[in-house]
Amino acid sequence: MDIALPVFGGFGLFIFGMKTMSNGLELAAGERLQNILQRATANRFLAIFFGVFVTIALNSSTAATIMVVSFVNSGLMNLVQAIGIKLGANVGTTFSAQLVAFRIDAYAPIFIFVGAVMYMFFKKRSIKNIGQIVLGFGLLFFGISVLSAPLRAFAHDPSFNVILTTFENPALALLAGFVFTAVVQSSTAATGLLVAMALSGVPIPFETAAFIILGVNIGTSITTLVASIPANRESKRAAFFHIMFDIIGSLVFGILIFLLPGILGWFQTTWTEPARQIAMFHTLYNVATMMLFIPFVRQVALLLEKLIPDKANESMRTYEKKLMYLEPKVILTPSVAVLNAHLELCRMGKIASENLVLALDAFFEKSTDKANKTIENEAIINYLNHSITSKLVWINNMPLSNAEAEKVGAMFRTLSDMERIGDHAENIAEYVLDNKDSITRLSEAAISELKRLGVATVTLATQALYTYEQQDETSLPQIESLEEEVDNLSAEFSENHLRRLKTEQCDPKSGVIFTDMIIDLERIGDHANNIAFSLLPARTR
Repeated sequence: MDIALPVFGGFGLFIFGMKTMSNGLELAAGERLQNILQRATANRFLAIFFGVFVTIALNSSTAATIMVVSFVNSGLMNLVQAIGIKLGANVGTTFSAQLVAFRIDAYAPIFIFVGAVMYMFFKKRSIKNIGQIVLGFGLLFFGISVLSAPLRAFAHDPSFNVILTTFENPALALLAGFVFTAVVQSSTAATGLLVAMALSGVPIPFETAAFIILGVNIGTSITTLVASIPANRESKRAAFFHIMFDIIGSLVFGILIFLLPGILGWFQTTWTEPARQIAMFHTLYNVATMMLFIPFVRQVALLLEKLIPDKANESMRTYEKKLMYLEPKVILTPSVAVLNAHLELCRMGKIASENLVLALDAFFEKSTDKANKTIENEAIINYLNHSITSKLVWINNMPLSNAEAEKVGAMFRTLSDMERIGDHAENIAEYVLDNKDSITRLSEAAISELKRLGVATVTLATQALYTYEQQDETSLPQIESLEEEVDNLSAEFSENHLRRLKTEQCDPKSGVIFTDMIIDLERIGDHANNIAFSLLPARTR
């Protein structure tokens, strides 16, 4: 027990340091890294490069892969791009093991001191984020130094060596790597611990370490699989590729190790230190697996489309009365949480926009069925409004960068605007249910004007929501022009209505409905305009 406690403590420090460093990296560059990923093109080599770069920057292939699943889910990235980035992410994640293999734990206290000073005593957010990265880096290596002494004692413990002998069975070694990684949800932590054990002199046979690495690569795919559960079919394909990639790679190279044992001998003669041997095997195994898949990226994408075909009712999931992107079972980093919150808002906006069209159809067709359907959809909008608000409060308490915090603040206001569009659509539906006779008595001129205003309002709402979804500020002048058109038409048609009332061309009771419709549509235009202009920083609105 005296030996075991420092091992647990050291490993805890190691994981905490890694998590602290990853959080700092994400806070410092998470949004920029998202933009880099979104710009990945169908060129598989460029996508691979982005995958390597972003994974090294985030210090986590899991975070990078979950981002990719979210982008695919939102339609910002296709499956070919996702596969390319995943290939790069598996190579990028080996950087940490290479770093751990350097014997720099003696300098860990210096990093801890410098990082703590930067994090605690500087107010500027960018410096605090860098301080968090440096602090995490120091804690990571300090954890390794804490681990070293008890691990060296373990190395001479006969009972511990018996346990190690058990894992000389390749199947058990692979299973151990898989289970441990699935539990800690970090291949970086699992591989880092293995390298740290080698640094401490624990006599792990290199063949055993190699099969543990193969199991680690399979285990890291579990988190991505969980993240894809509430997602669409394309995202499930991206997650399934993650599993397929790791399983096929492990099987191919596991078989090669059996058939050509000289492969492991080459690693041992090329690098003399056990820790470096493990780190290099981890890197070169992932590079070789990537090279195996590169020529077949498009063919793999087609295969995944056949294995996981689209469902006829897939589009109906949009109207399910539950959250799709902020499910509690999905593991979210701050950047991914903000991205998924954006997706939930876009989904709610889509429902509100389609409900407006349905309400107008119900009004002009005097259809009680469509009016009732509008009321049903409004219940979904209200549910999403309350659920997303609750999640935004939770996200707001996460360690967000300044840009992410501002985005979340804007989301609260945007959510309210979307909910108000739903409310006005419900008002229009209720006119059909409560005042159908009055609608029937509206003059042809009044109906014609309302149709024209309805088309202008729907165009504005649709374009505003698309602008918000794509985060495209270049469309804002067009939104402003459309909103001005809705305002001008509302004023013009209100004047026309007053003239018709004076000349008794319009029934007064029907006139109330006309006026209410003008007000509803004009306010929908205002809310749509607010949604689009929420893209601008608060200080420039």
